[in-house]
Amino acid sequence: MIYSKTVVHLHRQNQNIRMISKEENILFAAEKLFAEKGFEGTSTREIAKAANVNISMISYYFGSKEKLYEKLVEYRMSEGQFFSKDILERTDINDWEKIEKIVDQFAGKVRHQKCFYRIMQREQLHTQNPHIVEFLKQTKMGFISMYSKILESGLKKGIFTKNPPIYLLHSTVSGTLFYASNAKEMYKEFLNNTDEEEIFDDTYYTELNTHIKYLLKDLLGYEENK
Repeated sequence: MIYSKTVVHLHRQNQNIRMISKEENILFAAEKLFAEKGFEGTSTREIAKAANVNISMISYYFGSKEKLYEKLVEYRMSEGQFFSKDILERTDINDWEKIEKIVDQFAGKVRHQKCFYRIMQREQLHTQNPHIVEFLKQTKMGFISMYSKILESGLKKGIFTKNPPIYLLHSTVSGTLFYASNAKEMYKEFLNNTDEEEIFDDTYYTELNTHIKYLLKDLLGYEENK
């Protein structure tokens, strides 16, 4: 996957504690509006107002609303790809621990980046932008490749005893997370839970995280303390 210089630069900046850049300020303001109103329903004027910048700054940094939208997708999706590369290169943890960290990271993003994942689920159903279609495909292929490398390594080392179809690993993680996240409010109502959202979310996503790891242990034939 080849990322734009802007995205690489922004992610390198993110490695240190800092104020967000002007580009990111615009991206994050647009993200909330796109999630709420959709791409067509959001104007550049609304984005500029939400970001508290002159409308000309959107053209200056991104060129157009379409390019801003594409950059948002690239920016958010590349966060996971940078993380995945780091995980694969680590030698201080075994292959199961790598799987655990991937689940932790993915679950955290789905929980804390609700706006973006709302946009992504809409895009996967309705997008006609060829740039985004290709980027989403390449990103998914990257994750499947990552799972494949971890599975192959774990099988060779005897950490895993089962060799499931590789697409089941990705589907188990992403499919379960997205469905559970979308249905959270329904489950809260069903349980007659009156906790504040943050308190309920802590319990909900902790249990969801544990459940996914339990499924993956069975899928991979991983046994602790073996």
